[in-house]
Amino acid sequence: MVQGVSGKWTAQDVPDQHDRTAVITGASSGIGLETAKVLAARGATVVLAGRDPARTASAADQVRTAVPGARVETVDLDLASLESVRKAAADIGTRFPGPDLLINNAGVMMPPYGLTKDGFELQFGTNHLGHFALTGLLLPAMLTVPGSRVVTVSSNGHRFGRMNFDDLMSARHYQKSAAYGRSKLANLMFTYELQRRLTAAREGTLATAAHPGTARTELTRHSGWMTMGTDHRLGALNSWAVQPAEQGALPTLRAATDPTATGGAYYGPDGFLQFTGYPVLVRSSSRSHNADLQRKLWAESEKLTQVSFPV
Repeated sequence: MVQGVSGKWTAQDVPDQHDRTAVITGASSGIGLETAKVLAARGATVVLAGRDPARTASAADQVRTAVPGARVETVDLDLASLESVRKAAADIGTRFPGPDLLINNAGVMMPPYGLTKDGFELQFGTNHLGHFALTGLLLPAMLTVPGSRVVTVSSNGHRFGRMNFDDLMSARHYQKSAAYGRSKLANLMFTYELQRRLTAAREGTLATAAHPGTARTELTRHSGWMTMGTDHRLGALNSWAVQPAEQGALPTLRAATDPTATGGAYYGPDGFLQFTGYPVLVRSSSRSHNADLQRKLWAESEKLTQVSFPV
């Protein structure tokens, strides 16, 4: 495969995706939508999963406009409701047997304190537990598909995350950035533990992860100073620390499609502090690689969601 300009990996490096189906959560805007556009342009059937049917339908229209003839479907999914997750998984299983790609992209970032419909802290419940449950429900079918992958989108914010099992839901104390970091740390620990289990079971499905750096999307609307990057008047800040959603989608696309990717691979931008740039393999925090904590998180997640995995 010939890489893009100056050896940088770009959307042009995404290989042909005909006869493949990609389920993308949170695809109504931002990185999820840009990911869908590129995969559709390479021939994939893209399934946009979102909680607002009107917005998801609008996103599907945007993909069709950007990619005439694109194969685009939608699924109703609210990751803050395990009932909705189960319904969405059943819908996907009926309409799209054996997805090739599951891209766990949706998320919330630093909102005021809130709970999911099942009583979980909103960020941990949506960003981690909702995706954990969805993956577990879809994985049996994915294991039958050669070359299938589960891609989970984390964040640089995982570096300040701590896995406090005595207060996972921040019931005693809520600090929005700490809760966000915990949820993003959980995304990586889930990916690494899932890959360990897939390897032990000698399954061909891969679990990979990515982070977008600092991308200009709706996700940052609750995050204080980070929303400065969405102000197009701040050109210097934008060029140094914030990149467009199209660029922010590249690590996800590489984690999902690069034929050289291995299980447990983590991609992020190659620029200063991984804020911006082209996707390369990056290292996550030492805490994210703690196998004991990974197993403990897995057991707790199965207990909370009542979803078990076939590996």
